[in-house]
Amino acid sequence: MATQQERAELHKTIWKIANDLRGSVDGWEFKAYVLGSIFYRFISEYICDYFNKRMHDYGQKNFNYANMPDEQALGGKQDAVQAKGFFILPSQLFQNVVKNADKDENLNEHLTAIFRSIEASAQGTDSEDDLRGLFSDFSVDSQALGSTVIKRNQLLAKVLKTVAQMDLGSKYDDTDNDTVGDTYEFLMQMYASEAGKSGGEFFTPQQVSELLARLASLGNRNIQKVYDPACGSGSLLLKFAKTVGKQNPNLKYFGQEVNPTTYNLCRINMFLHNVNFDNFDIRLEDTLLHPQHIEDAPFDAIVSNPPYSLKWDGKENPILINDERYAPAGVLAPKSAADLAFTMHMLWHLGEQGTAAIVEFPGVLYRGGDEKKIRQYLIKNNYVDTVIQLPANLFFGVGIATCIIVLKKSAKTDSSVLFIDASKMFVKNGNKNLLLPEHQDKIMELFANRKDEQYLAKLVKNDEILENDANLSVSSYVEQEDTREAIDINEVNATLEKLIAEGNELNGKIDKIIKEMEG
Repeated sequence: MATQQERAELHKTIWKIANDLRGSVDGWEFKAYVLGSIFYRFISEYICDYFNKRMHDYGQKNFNYANMPDEQALGGKQDAVQAKGFFILPSQLFQNVVKNADKDENLNEHLTAIFRSIEASAQGTDSEDDLRGLFSDFSVDSQALGSTVIKRNQLLAKVLKTVAQMDLGSKYDDTDNDTVGDTYEFLMQMYASEAGKSGGEFFTPQQVSELLARLASLGNRNIQKVYDPACGSGSLLLKFAKTVGKQNPNLKYFGQEVNPTTYNLCRINMFLHNVNFDNFDIRLEDTLLHPQHIEDAPFDAIVSNPPYSLKWDGKENPILINDERYAPAGVLAPKSAADLAFTMHMLWHLGEQGTAAIVEFPGVLYRGGDEKKIRQYLIKNNYVDTVIQLPANLFFGVGIATCIIVLKKSAKTDSSVLFIDASKMFVKNGNKNLLLPEHQDKIMELFANRKDEQYLAKLVKNDEILENDANLSVSSYVEQEDTREAIDINEVNATLEKLIAEGNELNGKIDKIIKEMEG
C-alpha cells in the first residue's frame, strides 16, 4: 500500500505531467488521453503479470510475456479472456509500444489498431459488453492534439512516455495496493475542479462517497449486490470495493449511466481498481426511462448522487404514471426536477433488508405540489429512515448545501425519521470544504445511536412530520445553537451610566464655552 508521502509525490508528478502535456487541449477533455494511457499501461502490465505468474508456476522463472513472439502467445488467448476478460498480443503491450513511440510515424494508426484488437478479443464472450468502446474517447486523430499527423503523434508519444515514467505499483492482485485507482481518482478530482460544474457532474468527492458507503452498509453484514443508477465514473460503487469488497470478494457491482464518456470512465475505473469483469455490470442508458437492471433487483445496498433538478418527461409521458417504479406514489416528480423520480426508482430496486443512501438537492425536502405528495407516500409507508444535512461547498461546481436521505423498508425498527445536522462538520480545504474522518465518525455515531442530541440530532415521529406538510428539512426539527455571546445586563447598564455621565460632563463644558464666547 502506498504511503501518504508516496501518494503526494505521485500526485505532484501527475499535476506536472498534465500541465506540461495539455497544450491547446482543454483539461477536462485531455484527461481522456492521460487516463486512457494509464489504463492502457495498466491492462498491459496486468495481462503480462498474469502470463508470467502462470509460466513461473511451471518452473520457467526467466519467462517474460513481453518478449514472447505473437504467434506463440495466441495459444494463451482463450484462457486469458476467460480469466481476465481480454487479451493483448506481446507486440501490442504498452511497454513495447512506448519504446519506439517517438520514432513511430504511424503511431496514431498503430494505437487505433491495438485498441480495436483489445476490444475485439472479448467479442462473443461474457466480457464483450465490458470491453466494447472502452477506448472510444481516446481520439488519436483529434485536431486538438495538433494540426498535422506528425504533431499529433509527437504529443501522443509524449503522453505515453510520461505515463511510462509513473510509479503505479505492480501488485495487481493485492487489494490493498490501489496506487492506480488512487491515481485515477486524483486525476478525476483535479480535472473536475478545473472544469467546474461540467466536471463535478462526473465526480463525487471521496469523503462523501465513503460516508454513503458506510451508511448503506452499517448493520448489513450480507451485502452481495450494490447498485448506483446514476453511477458517473463509479466512485460511489468503488467505495464498497475498498470496504465491503475486502470481506466479500464476490460482491457484485451494478450501475447505469446516460453519458457515454462517463460510462466508459466507470468501466475503466472498475478495471483499474482490480474488479474483475464478471463482478460488475455497468449499462449505458437513460435510467428513468429505460432501466437496465430490473431483473437484477432487489439490491442489498444502493448509493447514488443523481443529477440535481434534471428535466425529464414527467406527466408528458402517459406511460410513466403506470410504471411500477413510480405508480405507488400516485404522482410523478415534476418535469423540471426529476430528483424524486430517481428516489422512487431506487426505492423499487431496494431489497427488504437493504439500505439506500442518496444525495439529494435540498429543495425536494420541503417543496409543495407533487413533490410533497411523493414525500407523504414515503413517510406514510415508513421508508424514510434518516435525513442528514451536509455542509455547503463540498461538491465541485455546487456551492449549495446538499443532504443525504437514507431509505429502508422492513429494516426499520420504528415509525420515525432521524434528522442529523452535519452542516458545521467540515474544515476549509482551499476553496472547498472537506469532511474529515472524525466528522464522518460523528455522523455515523449519531446514525447508529438513533436518538436526540442537542443541536445535532432529533428523532421525529412520522405523524408529526406529516402534520408539518411532510417537510423533511433538517432545520425544521434540529434546534440551532445560538453562538452569539451572552449579554451581561449589569455590565450594559454600567456602561450606559458611564456614557451618560460623560455626555453630561461634555454638555456642561460646551455650555461654559458658549457663555464665555457670548460674554
